[in-house]
Amino acid sequence: MDGETSYHDRTHAGQVLASGLEPWRQDRPWVLGIPRGGVVVAAAVANELGADLDIVVVRKVGAPHQPELAIGAVSADGQTLLDHGLIAHLRIPESEVNARIERELREARRRMTAYRGDRPPPDLAGQTVIVVDDGIATGATIAVALDLVRRLSPAFLVAAIPVAPPTGIALLRPLVDEIICPLVPAELLAVGAYYDNFTATSDETVVRLLDTAREIEQQG
Repeated sequence: MDGETSYHDRTHAGQVLASGLEPWRQDRPWVLGIPRGGVVVAAAVANELGADLDIVVVRKVGAPHQPELAIGAVSADGQTLLDHGLIAHLRIPESEVNARIERELREARRRMTAYRGDRPPPDLAGQTVIVVDDGIATGATIAVALDLVRRLSPAFLVAAIPVAPPTGIALLRPLVDEIICPLVPAELLAVGAYYDNFTATSDETVVRLLDTAREIEQQG
């Protein structure tokens, strides 16, 4: 790893994260990836730790004309987090914000059905849970995911992210018991800049990784 690139791809990022997550191996934690790209990282973490893999579906709500700029996030069950200060600064009408929330909510629900089908979510009460994404810029998306998981009463909650800015780490710190983030650049303009390969992850890849994890779980 050199220059501005720090990870070969998402699988490599997960392997690096796993080394920092060793203290929780003995807990047999649940590793929850945020689709889509976060599931690839999470699958590598789960594989390295011998842990169980699942998902937590959350969608970023992007700003008009700047879809990569998060003005908030929404989960598949309708939980939302909005950056009202940024929304006011950008002068985004309430009707536009609501329309974007509704669109991302539909996509979150579509993904939940596509990835899990009629299988129930895992029982996380009393468990060690590690929530994984492939990187964060503002932290809004994973913040909603962490709040959602916290409501399910895990015994210990960890956020594991390959790369995040200091502001993102500060946002997440009150939401978790521990944060593992190997790379915290002072300024982060794009998560993809810290990967050699940051190609988009398909629905098919997410389903394949989850199916493989379930097969391993059943065999174990």
